Amino acid sequence: MLKIVIAGGFGAGKTTAVGAVSEITPLSTEEYLTEASADVDSLAGIEAKQTTTVAFDFGRLSLPDAPVPLELFLFGTPGQDRFVDLWYDLSRGAVGAVVLVDTRRLESSFTPVSFFEDIGLPFVVAINQFDGAHRYHPEQVRTALELPTSAPVVICDARDPNHVAGVLLTLVGHAVKSASAGPARPAATTTLQDA
Repeated sequence: MLKIVIAGGFGAGKTTAVGAVSEITPLSTEEYLTEASADVDSLAGIEAKQTTTVAFDFGRLSLPDAPVPLELFLFGTPGQDRFVDLWYDLSRGAVGAVVLVDTRRLESSFTPVSFFEDIGLPFVVAINQFDGAHRYHPEQVRTALELPTSAPVVICDARDPNHVAGVLLTLVGHAVKSASAGPARPAATTTLQDA
């Protein structure tokens, strides 16, 4: 059994990804956006979004035919920076994380990438292919996010169970490789934790 965190910016597709692969009815804490959040949660580029995760999403995926049979527990984070404190709790005990990226709002990806780098949790970046969004090559996204070559960057459609399962397997492989390379060294500063 492995715990995996699915993170990303506001509206990046985390709830959709958990729901696409979960073999159980996912636990979702989606609530409608209200005018009270209008000054805080920019909908630029995602104007049709009507709900947001306010705690976390949870789903489960069994992969009995994987090289080593796996049962994955998926925890989707809320995307807004104001929930970073909750990300620490959701990441505790996780083997790794998926950072979903929306190239229409790439700036929202910097916080989750920095968060997982700072806590030393292995992660992969999954570029969610939104309809109508410009398509970027993974190396362009790697450069824009200043990712090391060791961090996998893949393309996916968060609505497609096969795509999401492929991203999760990529993460598991990356986490195993990272663990065999030795323990991760956390960053010297904890600026996100102090925020």
